Amino acid sequence: MKLLTGAMIYARINLSQTNYSTSLNWQYIRNPDIDQLNTIYRQYCSYKKFASVMPIFDSEYTDPKNDIIGYFDNNNLVAFSLLRRYDTTNVEAIQFAWTYHNPKLRLGINSLKQECQIYKRLGYEFFYLGEADEYKKEIDGFEII
Repeated sequence: MKLLTGAMIYARINLSQTNYSTSLNWQYIRNPDIDQLNTIYRQYCSYKKFASVMPIFDSEYTDPKNDIIGYFDNNNLVAFSLLRRYDTTNVEAIQFAWTYHNPKLRLGINSLKQECQIYKRLGYEFFYLGEADEYKKEIDGFEII
């Protein structure tokens, strides 16, 4: 097996440069159904045909420094974001997953816009995105770090 090598480029959103007003049906998930979230994560990984994935450990869903934002379509949970609050100004998107049951929703990009709106309203300055994937560049305030 050959391991891939190369420099990763990381990105963040400067929330002061965003002004999103989205209307996704979302809510914080305070008492997560871990099996339900893991099912969505498995569907997401299967749909994307990832060769290898990092598991989400149960403790990540229940860590008090983490937020889970659920996204709903016809009152059904179809996606979630797992986010880490490091302090009062920095938050990181750890994992997003969705079922792809209705690709027209564009939940991957629209959830990022929703989360920019949420965390900017809460007073956060930076929203860390992990790797600087091409689609993330369409978010206002995108920065390479």
